[in-house]
Amino acid sequence: MDTPQQRPRILIVDASRSVRTQLIQLIRDQYDFREEGDGEGGWQALVIDHSLQLVICTLSMSMPVLDSDGLLARLRTSRLARLRQIPVLMIASNNEEANARARALGASDFIVSNIGASELLARIDSALRLAQAQNVLRENPERDTQHPDTGLPTRQRLEVQAAQAISYALRHASPVSILIMGFDRFDALRDEHGDDLVKELHKRFASMLATKVRKEDSLGHYSGSDLAVVSPGTPYPACEAFANRLREAFAVANIAVHGKRLDLSVSVGVANTPVDRLNSASSLLTLAAQRLKTAQQAGGNRVVACAEKPSRQQPAPRLGHAIDLIKAGHENAVIPHLLRLSKEALPFLELLERELKLGLPLAELRKRTLDREH
Repeated sequence: MDTPQQRPRILIVDASRSVRTQLIQLIRDQYDFREEGDGEGGWQALVIDHSLQLVICTLSMSMPVLDSDGLLARLRTSRLARLRQIPVLMIASNNEEANARARALGASDFIVSNIGASELLARIDSALRLAQAQNVLRENPERDTQHPDTGLPTRQRLEVQAAQAISYALRHASPVSILIMGFDRFDALRDEHGDDLVKELHKRFASMLATKVRKEDSLGHYSGSDLAVVSPGTPYPACEAFANRLREAFAVANIAVHGKRLDLSVSVGVANTPVDRLNSASSLLTLAAQRLKTAQQAGGNRVVACAEKPSRQQPAPRLGHAIDLIKAGHENAVIPHLLRLSKEALPFLELLERELKLGLPLAELRKRTLDREH
């Protein structure tokens, strides 16, 4: 008979019995647990009990013997690798200074005191998966780190790179942006052209992105055909502008099959710290992936970043991008925006007329533009 697999074991540290009881009720269906009333008890439990895989601790200076800062400091400076690396979810304080101090000491993620069961379980699952991925890579640094088709880092490796970038950013008060992008109407593309062609398109997509990202950025696989970029030091809204440049570059790329150009587009989901108030790699990656899905469901060929809802209209191209679209045979993508583009082009046409005396009907163009606006 097979031995049933042991459930992950969580340590809950809080001076309040009622808080511990509330957290236990949220996790008991999926996780085993142990509870301690102060940091010293939590530390002793972690040293002795090797089955503990994650800590939930209230950010508090009032715990007897050893407070939360002291517990974090002991863990991150421990001689035992399993304690230095154990994920610690902190129940955030209203004191931003205390939160910042806990981040600097090595807190893995922050949760609110009134968190719901589904959110808490998702955070725990993400933290445990990330810790497991980091352990695997530490023990086997060459194992499963590159995707066989593109040579880019795998999802497992990408999560570790994102965690490292965010950890550094939190210590130095700098931002990190995460972009996840994928083909629009991917299933229809595969049904029409087959798996081999889609695999080839995926390689080209990866190659094109590799030429666009910075040396300090990390490019890798997220899931399926979706690729992700971890961009340290990129603030909002620069990350959204970067995502739009990537989307526009792909829209005018000349990708043909048997001499026929494919009508392809990509969408991008963007998440950013500190704008999205998330401090863990897993939660930022998940949010960016959700925004990618929202962009694709809204019609594709768009970016969804730090906003509640995407526009139902196709994003208006910049003038230079509109010219590239026309050259690439995508006039239909430009026509709905001709009025705005004509206003942008007027200063250039006026200069052209003044210098070259071409006899351009600028007055008529201004009048018709104004009429269409009204």
